[in-house]
Amino acid sequence: MITNETKDKVWHGRVKLADSFFKRFRGLMLVKNVDHALVFVLPAETKANASIHMFFMLNDIDVIWMDSTRRVVDFKRARKWRLYSPKKPAKYIIEGPVGLIRTLEVEEGDLIDWSPTEDREKAVPVKSLIPGKIDLNGSNNGMAMAESVREMRAELPQSGKG
Repeated sequence: MITNETKDKVWHGRVKLADSFFKRFRGLMLVKNVDHALVFVLPAETKANASIHMFFMLNDIDVIWMDSTRRVVDFKRARKWRLYSPKKPAKYIIEGPVGLIRTLEVEEGDLIDWSPTEDREKAVPVKSLIPGKIDLNGSNNGMAMAESVREMRAELPQSGKG
């Protein structure tokens, strides 16, 4: 969710953070359907750091640049295969689907806030087999505990000895 606190306008879409080098590097490049917003947290508040390119973008997007106080310093519809730089230094950039700026009624000086959408990874059950200790394939064992690998090895049948 992204909020224009100045005008009390809210965009209820998904929000992700680009708070690492690799997330900022990837951005929204090659994303077929931009259905979420990406908030870039830049390492420093400068015009150079806040410059963006639209190379390898499949769609136009709305872009909002903010300073370290989250005040809008610039905004625009960014078109494919172009370069953009904000009018003033920026610490945060929001890239989102076309219509984001209109929904929030963004103007320079507005105070913008966001709350990232929690990405929950899907839990995938995995059968685990520790030789001689846990066998989930047809056994009634729901759980087995061992204090150490040494304890588990001690309980393994010794083959070839006898």
